Amino acid sequence: MFLLETTTLILGTWLVMLILFSLRKDFLRKKQGQQLPPGPTPLPLLGNFMVQVNSRMFLKSLLKLREKFGSIYMIYLGPHPVVVLSGYQVLKEALVDQREEFSARGRMAVAEYILQGYGITASNGERWKQLRRFSLMTLRNFGMGKRSIEERIQEEARFLVEALRETKGLPFDPTFFFSRSVSNIICSVVFGNRFDYEDKRFLSLLRNINEIMRFMNSTLGLVFSCFSCVMKYLPGPHHRKLKNLVELKDFVRERVKIHQETLDPSSPRDFIDCFLTRMQQEKENPESEFHAENLVASTVNLFFAGTETVSTTLRYAFLILLKHPKIEDKVHQEIEHVIGRERRPALEDRSRMPYTDAVIHEVQRFADIIPTGLPRTVTQDVKLQGYTIPKGTDVYPLLTTTLHDPEQFSDPKCFNPGHFLDENGSFQKKEAFLPFSTGKRMCPGEGLARMELFLFFTTILQNFTLKPTRDPEDIDLTPELSTAGHLPRAYTLSVLPR
Repeated sequence: MFLLETTTLILGTWLVMLILFSLRKDFLRKKQGQQLPPGPTPLPLLGNFMVQVNSRMFLKSLLKLREKFGSIYMIYLGPHPVVVLSGYQVLKEALVDQREEFSARGRMAVAEYILQGYGITASNGERWKQLRRFSLMTLRNFGMGKRSIEERIQEEARFLVEALRETKGLPFDPTFFFSRSVSNIICSVVFGNRFDYEDKRFLSLLRNINEIMRFMNSTLGLVFSCFSCVMKYLPGPHHRKLKNLVELKDFVRERVKIHQETLDPSSPRDFIDCFLTRMQQEKENPESEFHAENLVASTVNLFFAGTETVSTTLRYAFLILLKHPKIEDKVHQEIEHVIGRERRPALEDRSRMPYTDAVIHEVQRFADIIPTGLPRTVTQDVKLQGYTIPKGTDVYPLLTTTLHDPEQFSDPKCFNPGHFLDENGSFQKKEAFLPFSTGKRMCPGEGLARMELFLFFTTILQNFTLKPTRDPEDIDLTPELSTAGHLPRAYTLSVLPR
């Protein structure tokens, strides 16, 4: 009986999607006079998925299609049309010069399924504007971009150094060493406190975040993203993976409840308190965006983003240094010269440490942890280099094509801090350096991320020398997973006190 019901559901869904797909194709044909972007011919239901777009080599497939169709082309991921943009000039014309038209968030199936359109990251329109404005203002009030947040990072870096000393020179996996420390910065702002490194609930949440990232960058995650309207009803391992995000959401709900019971509107302790206070102020407004669902979803957004991206970048950074010990030596020399070993690193040191700054920038460029960027949707019919992108079409800005543009970086496949140094050894900015994207939907946490990367990176190297557990020649820097995100391969290392 169950098999019959499942088969009927699949066939019925397939028929509905086939009809919708045909209607969408008819609609786009009417736009042909406006010159749609070129692209491969899609199949019903599958689109170009599993044909021209290989789920196991998603990014390589997109780059290969670029070679054939150019820097602007259209594909179908399942029944969904997507315009793919490549190269610094095209991304600038789209995301910066036409920032309003490219300001909407595109489909993010996992976030939509769990958070249901609430929160900052996946929302649009007035909801996104209000929540983003409120979040940025609140984060600034709690120290973002100020001396107080720098001091929090410095203090957390001290806890990290103590934890690393406890390894006593033995090999260890750095994954949760970095994620615990980085996560505690956003936790102190959002929840009002840091967590002990051995807190079991905290460690469980960090594992959940790690598993969510792995799922989103897996073949199964890509299939779910393309066919979520069907997959969410079908049994399978994807539900176990999605449960990680549900548990994260449940944890935030628990924290919100605790805050509600102890709230003092005259003395907010953190982001949750500020949101609850705003909810009270607007409780008579039926159209207010300040309600429980947006509070929970926004907090999940901040907690997730504030944990994963920087910790993944740090994990990649130290793997790269294990591969290139001479670069580590030069960073050590600059730290000795500018900071010494007694005082803790500070943000003001960055301007006097061009080589270290260049290394960190090159890590972000080389690691390229969000190669496809987060999807956008155009808010109206848009003209771009002679092509028309119809209103409501999703757009993938391939950030990897700017970070690996040979016209911007002389040898983009090689790790070389010289990409960010001039002939005098001074740090030089590059316009094509867009790891945080650009335009209206660029990452709002860029400033905090850059502070964290510099302070954690320099504090660790001030105190330790890295020791690989294998021959540097055998260290593989290619990502373990490479779809919408790049995750470094698992590794161990030892750290020796300096």
